[in-house]
Amino acid sequence: MTGTGHPAAGTVRPAERPPGPLLLGVRHHGPGSARAVRAALDAARPRAVLIEGPPEADTLLPLAADERMRPPVALLAHVVGDPGEAAFWPMAAFSPEWVALRWALDHGAEVRFIDLPAAHSLAMNRAEAEAADGPGRVPVDPLAVLAEAAGYDDPERWWEDVVEHRTGGGGTADPWAPFTVLAEAMTALREAYGDGGHPRDAVREAYMRVQLRKAAKEFGEDIAVVCGAWHVPALAARTTLTADRALLKGLPRVRAELTWVPWSHRRLARRSGYGAGIDSPGWYGHLFEAGDRPVERWMTKVAGLLRGEDRFVSSAHVIEAVRLAAALAALRGRPLAGLTETTDAVRSVMCDGSDVPLALVHDRLVVGEALGEVPDDAPVVPLQRDLTRQQRTLRLKPEAPERELELDLRKDNDAARSRLLHRLRLLGVDWGEPATGRGATGTFRESWRLRWEPELYVRVAEAGIWGTTVLTAATARAGARAAGATALAEITALAEQCLLAGVPDALPGVMRALADRAALDADVGRLAEALPALARTLRYGDVRSTDTAALAEVAAGLAERICVGLPPACTGLDTEGAATMRDRLDGVHAAIGLLTGAAATRTDAKPDTAEGAGEDGLRERWTAVLHRLAARDTVAGTVRGRAARLLLDEGRLAEGEAARLMGLALSPGTPPADAAAWIEGFVGGAAGGGMLLVHDERLLGLVDAWLTGVPADLFADVLPLLRRTFSAYEPGVRRTLGELVARGPRAGRAGGAPGAGAGATVPGFGPETDAARADAAEDVVLLLLGTGTGTATPSDTPAGTASGTGTDTDTEEQWGATA
Repeated sequence: MTGTGHPAAGTVRPAERPPGPLLLGVRHHGPGSARAVRAALDAARPRAVLIEGPPEADTLLPLAADERMRPPVALLAHVVGDPGEAAFWPMAAFSPEWVALRWALDHGAEVRFIDLPAAHSLAMNRAEAEAADGPGRVPVDPLAVLAEAAGYDDPERWWEDVVEHRTGGGGTADPWAPFTVLAEAMTALREAYGDGGHPRDAVREAYMRVQLRKAAKEFGEDIAVVCGAWHVPALAARTTLTADRALLKGLPRVRAELTWVPWSHRRLARRSGYGAGIDSPGWYGHLFEAGDRPVERWMTKVAGLLRGEDRFVSSAHVIEAVRLAAALAALRGRPLAGLTETTDAVRSVMCDGSDVPLALVHDRLVVGEALGEVPDDAPVVPLQRDLTRQQRTLRLKPEAPERELELDLRKDNDAARSRLLHRLRLLGVDWGEPATGRGATGTFRESWRLRWEPELYVRVAEAGIWGTTVLTAATARAGARAAGATALAEITALAEQCLLAGVPDALPGVMRALADRAALDADVGRLAEALPALARTLRYGDVRSTDTAALAEVAAGLAERICVGLPPACTGLDTEGAATMRDRLDGVHAAIGLLTGAAATRTDAKPDTAEGAGEDGLRERWTAVLHRLAARDTVAGTVRGRAARLLLDEGRLAEGEAARLMGLALSPGTPPADAAAWIEGFVGGAAGGGMLLVHDERLLGLVDAWLTGVPADLFADVLPLLRRTFSAYEPGVRRTLGELVARGPRAGRAGGAPGAGAGATVPGFGPETDAARADAAEDVVLLLLGTGTGTATPSDTPAGTASGTGTDTDTEEQWGATA
């Protein structure tokens, strides 16, 4: 303004505020709407701000002013006694509702929620779910209708062009104009589509009108209402209080509790579940925060991300990407480069046309990894409070991005982290998933894949019925699961979880259920499925110094019953049943190895005692079972082959016995399909199957000879089985096998296949150890073990002792010291 009171040159007098309550229709989670709401509130300075949301949350509104409250956050409402029935009202920093809420709190204005109470909406959700008997009407998407009318095929592009790309560079003279235009458009849509497939809106809008009348009695017309633009025509309509109350009469109701919970951009982007349905919350957040030059600032963010991933991106790339995005926007007739143009420019300039780094940009920036925070004094269930305390104590912060966590169980803090994650899994709160570690694979190591999702707050609330702390809740939940379990494998898996989670008070009940079920279950297949988890439980018990004597007794009984009943159970199986039994055979074999190994390491199981002898006898009985399975023709080929392979790996086959068994299985009288099944069992599925053929050319020669002898009319029948077997090998193994087959057998090597003539040239393992080759590797092995070399010089050899003898003695002592 000039000194004479006239407008300065180039300025425009602001438009006057429209009469009546200020109805600010917005798009939920729209940064353009958020900016417009802030400008309108700054211009109007209302005494009261009414926001679309559940009124039960009014008592929680002061928490939004706490500096520890960082969006995205959400209001969580759930039914008392049934937390699974829940609803969320998410808000991001660029949500108009959040902007209005913070403006009111910062300026001392009254702020209230005026939507239908959560007590009614949750009850209506339940009633609608029970009454649903088929697909209902498809709701109208107002933005899609307006975009189509404007000639756009993408509602997001239309919204960006008409709202998000409005710049405030010259300053708009009328802060009400965006809302006036949007209200006119929505009025036309409501006239054409009615409730638009949202039958509950009539009730919601009646309640909002009632609340608007109450506020008008207190504050007059000095009120601003922030709600979805779709509701503005209904709120502006002239209705009577009696008519609105009639719509609200007799609504169902439940008891509801509300609180603030952290939310994430990733959840805002999901269209299912509790997602807000926007595709690019990270991009919208950038548009809201960028005061000027949003494209340039966005490209700078992208460049920083890609540089952090060791991609070469220079300032020249940023400049060229900005130019390309602007050129694309001009060619497409857009007022400013939008997400589509910036994405195309990033792909072309910074990603060399590849979608692989572009996917990283989309995940980290376009969607974003922001996870909100709420103050500690926000109301939560006691279980959530205990979980939050433990997360802080263990320095295990819940984060939206997925991350790997490696734990060393010998460290107290890592062991406590492991117990917490396992207890949460017992409660159904799957914050972490066990993963395959990249480091050591021993029992002292655990690897986890962590990702905190906002829905987990609901899972914690649901689990609150079991206890007020994570430990007591997990103990009670384990006991309930043990009492209700019907399958033996389910109980053994639960026993394993209890040991991993460190809930010893739950073990007695689990053990009673396990003993009862194991005594009654006579199905060998179910026993075989249950034993591996039980064996792992014993191993974990050893690691965690847990008393597992009762478990060991049950496990030994199961193993004995399996040894007796498995051979008959492996006969007369079809293809699918044979594959299942092969997997069970692998599991039982590994479990018995763990059982005998655990017994060998326990201080109370000595070799000269009955228990120690029993463990040795168990292994011998299992070996006898494998021998019977490998030699019995009535057993399925897959199972026979796998039994032979397990015996070979354990060193329980005599010299040449593996080749003899393979020769019998691949003899001309064996149907090709049965022979292929034996091969799959012997060299397929198990670790090192391909390397066995690489290093034992006798076996490879037998397979090659059998394969080349399969009749042409039967080859197509066995091909799928063989392809499944050999395609599982590593590429390097397959390449080596191909080279060996192409080269053919080498002459001059000892050890032909059994039954081969004197001139046989199929090489393989010799009948005894090759001393010369072993001596050549001895020094290297000892060097790797850090025990020096194994070659004694004449000066090191004791008087009167042969040098070879002295070296062997020293080596044995060194090996013993290393062990």
